[in-house]
Amino acid sequence: MAKVLGIGGVFFKSGEPSKLAAWYATHLSMTIEDFGGVRFDPKTMPAGAYAVWAPFDATTGYFKPSNKEFMLNLVVDDLDAALKQVAAGGARIVGEVEKYEYGRFGRFVDPDGNKIELWQPVNVESSLLPPGEGGA
Repeated sequence: MAKVLGIGGVFFKSGEPSKLAAWYATHLSMTIEDFGGVRFDPKTMPAGAYAVWAPFDATTGYFKPSNKEFMLNLVVDDLDAALKQVAAGGARIVGEVEKYEYGRFGRFVDPDGNKIELWQPVNVESSLLPPGEGGA
């Protein structure tokens, strides 16, 4: 059974994302990177995984079809199994699985209407799963 391994990111809308990012940099010593957010590398995450903090522009369509002001990204050990599990639990799968050099992503809308993004990092199968299980 797939399980969540940590928070892969917290994304939310902001009327002035650059200004808000600067405030966090000033008041909480967060190092804002070129993409406008902060990347955290917790030692408890699987190889290749990291958490991202990033304010999005207030007009972004990235969180659709949810009308919420945020979207969660959760790191998983087996994306395909996790998507099947949430679908069986009544979630609506959104779009197709996408593959990038840093991992695979799938999205769903939970029963409360929150859009959730699942991320299986590239190295998760080699760092956490027995040979032959899961994988990209």
